Amino acid sequence: MKKIIYYFLVLVFLIFINIPKTEAKVSDAELQNEEIFEEVVLSPPQIEENGDETNVQAAEINENDENMTLRDKLKNVYHLEINEYDRPEYLFRDILTHKCKEESIMDNWHVWGAFNGLVDMSFTDNGNFNTKYMGNAHNIGFDGFLKNNNGDFRIMLGVPYPSGRNYVQTLFSDVYFGTNKIPHHRIQIGHFRPQIGMEGGNSAYTLAFLGRSQIARNFGTARRIGGRIKGDFKYLDYDAGVYSSDTFFEEFFPGAEFVGWINLKPLANVEDKYGKLKIGGGIDGGHRDDNFFVTGAYVGYEYKKFMAEFEWANANGYNGYYGHSRKHATGFYTTIGYMLTKKLQLLACYDEFTPDKTISGNKKREYTLGINYFIKGQALRLILNYVFCQNDNTKDSHRIMLGTQILI
Repeated sequence: MKKIIYYFLVLVFLIFINIPKTEAKVSDAELQNEEIFEEVVLSPPQIEENGDETNVQAAEINENDENMTLRDKLKNVYHLEINEYDRPEYLFRDILTHKCKEESIMDNWHVWGAFNGLVDMSFTDNGNFNTKYMGNAHNIGFDGFLKNNNGDFRIMLGVPYPSGRNYVQTLFSDVYFGTNKIPHHRIQIGHFRPQIGMEGGNSAYTLAFLGRSQIARNFGTARRIGGRIKGDFKYLDYDAGVYSSDTFFEEFFPGAEFVGWINLKPLANVEDKYGKLKIGGGIDGGHRDDNFFVTGAYVGYEYKKFMAEFEWANANGYNGYYGHSRKHATGFYTTIGYMLTKKLQLLACYDEFTPDKTISGNKKREYTLGINYFIKGQALRLILNYVFCQNDNTKDSHRIMLGTQILI
């Protein structure tokens, strides 16, 4: 069975890089009633205590692989074991990474691709039924690393999908330059997703479910042009940045926007005994047509096979994925999960959102059950979600989603 999955993966990869992509047409009404899933986004290099560690590891991998044949490298992919799910892993990293010459300013570069898609079956209590395939993500990227950890850069392109935006607005995803040269810090400038909320600022590939929470997909996830500084210490980490409030290249600097987030890690010294506890909060404020301000708070806990998290946000106007809004909105979600085995995870989530606090009876509630099967960590993952949607002013509905994620 493993060999069948392995050879199927290689076939998918070859097809993925050769076939042209087609774009399905979606009406404006459909866009208003369903979540538009974002493309897979891979995290930047990890901030290490030793600033050179990220690039040194990459260089050693390439030096050890210089004498290996392609067949040997493919065998390594087959035997690859990944037991961590909070950072990106690439199935063909050793194959698609190039070690640069000694005289080059670059240490190495890496090309990669990402795919995330699902079959979505939805039905309402009045008997309407709909089944369709949704391509959440079709991405290709180019990552480069300079010598001596002087810097790194990323160019990530997304195959446009139906969103009501033009080709250029959705083609360019991450385009940035960053450096980890300062111990415990990362400085980054370019076009990327700010940390608006905990989930709203995280990479899509790490999401527990196929879609983000309601506060995340309304208040956050949209990329901006700007600069940020991130710090990572034993007992806290933070992310602060200044951006243009423009999203999807719609306007030229309609205003400035500040995004700040901080997490405390009070159990950092005793995590092996008591688990990981993270308590965070942040703000997002700026001007686009008029002023907007979002506040948020987060608590997350992990202990052995168990995880739980809670996040709340309140907005007096916001500037998210669907554009700028003057509405006062609020919401929260809570998720629990348990790893039955090293590869199989069960999840449950309650998600509540009030899109306009000035109107009574307009809450939206989502009850989600999920199963993740990590064949090779986040690099090769199967996802099954069931969502019961309960809205105050519309018919209740149900969704069953079967998804696949591949990072190469």
